[in-house]
Amino acid sequence: MPPSYKLFQWETINSLGNYRLCGGIPELCLHSCKSKGSTRKRSLILKIVIPPTVGLVGVLLMIYFLYCSRFRTRTKVPSLGIAGNTFQKVSYQSLRQATGGFSEANLIGVGGFGLVYKGILDQGGQVVAVKVLNLEFRGASKSFLADCKALKSMKHRNLVKVLTACSSIDYHGNDFKALVYEFLVNGSLDKWLHLKENEDAANADSRHLSLRQRLDIAIDVASALDYIHNHCPEPIVHCDLKPSNILLDNEMTAHVGDFGLAKIFPKAIVNSSQFHDMSSSLGIRGSAGYAAPEYGMGNEVSTSGDVYSYGILLLELFTGKRPTDDLFSDQLSLHNFVKMALPEQIEGIADPALFKQRERAVASSSGPIILYHSSSSGQRTLECLISVLKVGIACSEELPRDRMAINDVVAQLHVIRNLHFGG
Repeated sequence: MPPSYKLFQWETINSLGNYRLCGGIPELCLHSCKSKGSTRKRSLILKIVIPPTVGLVGVLLMIYFLYCSRFRTRTKVPSLGIAGNTFQKVSYQSLRQATGGFSEANLIGVGGFGLVYKGILDQGGQVVAVKVLNLEFRGASKSFLADCKALKSMKHRNLVKVLTACSSIDYHGNDFKALVYEFLVNGSLDKWLHLKENEDAANADSRHLSLRQRLDIAIDVASALDYIHNHCPEPIVHCDLKPSNILLDNEMTAHVGDFGLAKIFPKAIVNSSQFHDMSSSLGIRGSAGYAAPEYGMGNEVSTSGDVYSYGILLLELFTGKRPTDDLFSDQLSLHNFVKMALPEQIEGIADPALFKQRERAVASSSGPIILYHSSSSGQRTLECLISVLKVGIACSEELPRDRMAINDVVAQLHVIRNLHFGG
């Protein structure tokens, strides 16, 4: 075949657009043909491999972006403002430095969700109390949020003042949350009512509370409850009222603190029948001996529950006995113990420290010691005790509907104080 004919054939074929011709003929410059089976096999492999690969890469990218987002969130919030005001910002490092590395020597209290340290902030050398949440405890984070939320709307002379809050990370990359309060020099009411076993007598004698001081403290606490129940923008139920959550300043004025279990209710709910049916999401509210009986039977939260806790606290304040003392059991409670003794057996149930103080006062003024109940002033004191303990009984009744309203408690205690101490 002439070369010119071959060239004519190829150019003719090529000019007709038959680019996909194959056959492996060198003279016509045709490449070898590929089998349909191999092409289909490769296409099938691509269809099987590519989608899962793309999906896996997408999931990994999503995880990466979520991690980055969480890291930025954790490092972006070094402190929180409370009550809509401007507070000094504190970091984890400054709180660590203020408390000496959270030293045991600066430990001043142990709470349900963490530890409380005494510290000195480098900004002006202010003495503060730093409550560090143990986030490994169930409910600790909710406690922190509850504290912050409650404190946003509260401002009263008988509430512990919060200075700021810190939500950050520690040196190990763990979440860190703390609340910074004003430091109240005289510590908790519990420390004044119950002496430690190894405490020396001299120190113990210096911490006895007089009858007037106890009555003032009772009015302070009742005033704080009346405020959070009836005068806050949104009513607040404390849910954990007890002596260890009441702090005393240098003038022995009482301040209610630790709102970690508090519950806030909208006005619309409080004014409706739903209020007493609201349930908590943090489990049983309050501490053993102080929690209202209904909290253990359906976990209902209401202002009546706080009134019950206050009634128990009032009885403890004037008898010196905890509701959890070995003396009490299912058959005998602090409430029943006092109720059975009133009014004739008042001297048998009142805190003996009150008697000792009276004897010392009489001895120092008139020489020989006169029996507590023999003087007219002693009789007035007994009458004062009876009146106050009756209020405690009325507050700690088993059924919520039988308890006093807290505003009536405040009014009644003021009447008692004016009658026996002249204001």
